[in-house]
Amino acid sequence: MKFSPYVIGLTTVSVSTVLLSTAGVMTRLVEMDSATILFWRGVWGGAVLLAALMLFAPRQARRDFFRLGLPGWAICLLTTASMILFITALHRTSVAHVAIIFATAPFVSAAFGFVLLSERPGRGAIYASLAALAGVALMVGTGGTGGLFGDFLAVLMTICMALTNILMRRFPDTPVLMSAGISALLGSIVTLPFATPLAAATGDIAIVALFGIFGFAFGLGLLLYGARLLPPVETALIGALDAPLAPLWVWLLFNERLDAITMIGGAVVVAAVCLHVLADIRRRSAETATA
Repeated sequence: MKFSPYVIGLTTVSVSTVLLSTAGVMTRLVEMDSATILFWRGVWGGAVLLAALMLFAPRQARRDFFRLGLPGWAICLLTTASMILFITALHRTSVAHVAIIFATAPFVSAAFGFVLLSERPGRGAIYASLAALAGVALMVGTGGTGGLFGDFLAVLMTICMALTNILMRRFPDTPVLMSAGISALLGSIVTLPFATPLAAATGDIAIVALFGIFGFAFGLGLLLYGARLLPPVETALIGALDAPLAPLWVWLLFNERLDAITMIGGAVVVAAVCLHVLADIRRRSAETATA
């Protein structure tokens, strides 16, 4: 059975969203500062990705590195910045606040897509984004105590991720795994002067390593790959599922309180994304059948 690029992009971005939404859990499990987390996560995630590339396809890895070009390096830098801002924001405000702010990414992506790519988002995507925003509005102020500086970092992170989606859409031939591996290692290099990696407990390093490999490297690779196949607003719309998922994992594992309004708002976000995606798949199937 052959799947369309849209379905493949939809699947990869959805899986990446689930994986990346576990970052809040990781920060709650370990006793490390943001810089040390970023250092060890980048070392493990970047090393595993690049080692796998060099082991299984050394010639392709070398070609990918030299054909990154300006767009590829811009994607690496934006991704590095967004991940640094993300983890730091999680330490400066609540998981729910970071997730809620990131749920506004569909609007940011739609704006950038219209200005930079002249892509007009479909009516369904606009309605779904508005519904997701309504769910986010319900959740604001109910997902735990937030911090203004942490919220500001989350806003910057959202802008960086939206720009990354735009660049991946504009330059779909950018080597995905190479970009993800370099981004991870760049994060380690940037944060090393502020980190205390040797002071971290062995168990904490192991937890960060697992997240760095599976939650970050694998999740980021899927996100960058899927972003090439979907309009930016849809990539960001699926990413809005992070808003209900991130506090859900923390609630399940650490029993952090979620009140009724937070749960209702999260359900609205999930429903908006799922209904839009199902409607779009149905529309595309009908168009294929009549073509």
